[in-house]
Amino acid sequence: MAIKITDECINCGACEPECPNNAIYEGGVEWAITDGTTAKGSFTLMDGSSMDADVRNAL
Repeated sequence: MAIKITDECINCGACEPECPNNAIYEGGVEWAITDGTTAKGSFTLMDGSSMDADVRNAL
């Protein structure tokens, strides 16, 4: 499993269904932290911002 998407990526989409933690999405698809997890509550992201696990986001 790749840890980082590199310049060698050809955007074939093969990694999306194989991702074990639902971390790869097609552009424009809405997502939430709760998708495919049991996570609940508020989370602090790496950039310091906070978000609720149930909030839907678009890429």
